[in-house]
Amino acid sequence: MKEFNVAVLPGDGIGPEIVKQAIKVMDAVAEKFNFKINYEYGLIGGAAIDETGNPFPEETKEIVLKSDAVLLGAVGGPKWDNLEFSIRPERALLGLRKLLNAFANLRPAKLYDELIDASSLKAEIVKGVDIMVVRELNSGIYFGIPKGIFIDGDERVGINTLRYYEHEVERIAKVAFEVARKRGKKVTSVDKANVLEATVLWREVVEKVHKNYQDVELNHMYVDNAAMQIIRWPKQFDVIVTTNMFGDILSDACAMLTGSLGMLPSASIGGRIGLYEPIHGSAPDIAGQNIANPIATINSAGMMFTYSFHMPEAEKAIDRAVRAVLAKGYRTKDIMSEGCKEVSTEEIGDLIAEEIKK
Repeated sequence: MKEFNVAVLPGDGIGPEIVKQAIKVMDAVAEKFNFKINYEYGLIGGAAIDETGNPFPEETKEIVLKSDAVLLGAVGGPKWDNLEFSIRPERALLGLRKLLNAFANLRPAKLYDELIDASSLKAEIVKGVDIMVVRELNSGIYFGIPKGIFIDGDERVGINTLRYYEHEVERIAKVAFEVARKRGKKVTSVDKANVLEATVLWREVVEKVHKNYQDVELNHMYVDNAAMQIIRWPKQFDVIVTTNMFGDILSDACAMLTGSLGMLPSASIGGRIGLYEPIHGSAPDIAGQNIANPIATINSAGMMFTYSFHMPEAEKAIDRAVRAVLAKGYRTKDIMSEGCKEVSTEEIGDLIAEEIKK
């Protein structure tokens, strides 16, 4: 029997609630396909600060490095907002991604037909939307040096540096083209090459990599136009590849095409160990109320089966189960619509797990 080791980092806010539901579903899949998952839990973010004073303690790093994949809930919350910047919960995410060398963040935005009414856009605009955002995750403006708040003369100045090396652009472009080959064979590279020299380099390197993927269509788009086009005509996109910051912003815009941030999963890959997490935050305002939507986390676990365990049939089983539950009219509060039945976080997790067992 196959065995996989998963590091589970529930984190803060709604993190523990939604991760619990994903594990229910993962266990149902393991039973269905006859393999075993071993879980080891670790602290991260605010929960780790409260316990150890460190948002990403050494004990958690050891758990992560022993695993085959990592399932993360969410980190952060107002409780820790006044801490010194370098030890805030969110810094743990950057440390985790660096530790794993997870340079490629895959963020699918796929609208279930059952949730067309949950989108804020007209049905004819969003029906059939299926976009994969490939976000560079380990460089760009979030990591570039110099950065910080400094004194310049008689006032303070805040500095962040947008920096990309050729090899960093090359490797993320390769991921985007490989993903596109398995989808609609179209890549849109998003930059700001009319203003930012760093993305002039980005565009040149993407063009160079494209020479090895002539079966895939490539076009370029400035980020401001891309933001508009995602809302105006989202079905024109198949795979979007872009920088760390632009990907962070555009993937959240794509999320609203699907009706809720609670629906969007992600996979961060590139190193030996993959990281899987919903793209939403810790939502401290609803934590502990049993109303959070765990589907993004459940679908993140689904991506784990494809990208870390090489079992795409297991991800397909999860996708079918989610669709079946939605088709029966069950909804969490964030995607509730007229004529449907509102259920709790726990209930929708149970429903999806039971659907898989069928």
